[in-house]
Amino acid sequence: MRIIFAGTPDFAAVALQALADAGHEIPLVLTQPDRPSGRGMKLTPSPVKVLAQKLGIEVATPFTLSLKKDPDGAAAMHARLKSLNADLLVVAAYGLILPLPVLDCAKGIGKFGDIKALNIHASLLPRWRGAAPIARAIEAGDAETGVTLMKMELGLDTGPMVAEARTPILAEDTTATLTERLASMGANLSVQSLQHANELICTPQPDEGVLYAEKLLKSEKRIQWSDSAAVIARRLRAFTPFPGLEFHRGADVVKVWSATAEDADTGLSGEVLSIEHDLVVRCGVGALRITELQRPGKTRSSAQAAVQGLHLQKGEVLQ
Repeated sequence: MRIIFAGTPDFAAVALQALADAGHEIPLVLTQPDRPSGRGMKLTPSPVKVLAQKLGIEVATPFTLSLKKDPDGAAAMHARLKSLNADLLVVAAYGLILPLPVLDCAKGIGKFGDIKALNIHASLLPRWRGAAPIARAIEAGDAETGVTLMKMELGLDTGPMVAEARTPILAEDTTATLTERLASMGANLSVQSLQHANELICTPQPDEGVLYAEKLLKSEKRIQWSDSAAVIARRLRAFTPFPGLEFHRGADVVKVWSATAEDADTGLSGEVLSIEHDLVVRCGVGALRITELQRPGKTRSSAQAAVQGLHLQKGEVLQ
C-alpha cells in the first residue's frame, strides 16, 4: 500500500517503523520543523524525521498547512500531497491541524473506499480526545486505556472508529512507560488492520462519555497540599516526564521524582509528618511519602539526603 505518513514524536516513529517493516511504500513523511532543544537550544529534528531519513524516505516540515496562514506554501503542499497518488494518509501525534484538502489527499481504503486519512489516537475514544490523552487518563485514575484507529474528519478526534486495542493502566505506570506501551500497540494495530484494508468499516463514536484531554501546562506542576495524596501521586505519574511535579519552600523549588500515597489521620495540609528515611507530608486527605527529590542546582537524590540539605524540620508546614 502507498502511504503518506504524518507524525512527530517517538510515539509516531514506532508506527512509521512498523509500517515500513510491513512493506508499505511511503513516498513522503510530514513532521514538525526542527525545534530548539537542550541547554544550547540547538535546532533538533523530530524523532520521526530522524527515522525517515534513516529509512531513506523524503521528509517535509511545513510550519503550517493552513491556507489562511500561508496561502502559497499551503496550496503548494496540498497539491504535492494529491500528486503522490497515495492510497492512505496515516497520522500519529503530528501536532498540526489538517485542513480538508490534506484529509482528502489520498484515494481511500476500506469496504466503501471512504477512509482516506487514518489517525492513531492514544485513548479509547470518545474518552480523552485532544492533546494529552495518556497523561490525563493516568491523572484521572482510569483503570484502562488503549489506542483507537479513527477515520479523520475536521472535528477534534471526532471521527468514526475503525479499530481499537485496550490495556490496563498499571499502578506503576507513568506517562513515559504508558506511552511506550501504547506506541507499540498502535503500531501493531495499524499494521494488522491494513492487512485487511478492503474490509475495514467505520463505527461512529458514542455520544456519551466524551472527555477532552487538555494540553499539559508548566503551571500545573506545583503541588497543592490541600489535594488528596492519591491525586498528587497520580499527578506525579501523569506528569512524568513533563512537566514534572514540585513544591516551593521559600525561594527553593524542589522537584519530586518518586512518591506514593498513604493513610494519615492527623496534621495540617502541607505539614511535614516525618523526615526519617523518607519525607512524609500531610495532604488534604492522607499523606504523600516522597522517596526521591531534586534540590535546586543538584542532581536527583534520596529524599533523606535532600531533606538534610534543605534543613527541613518535622512539623514545618509547606506552602
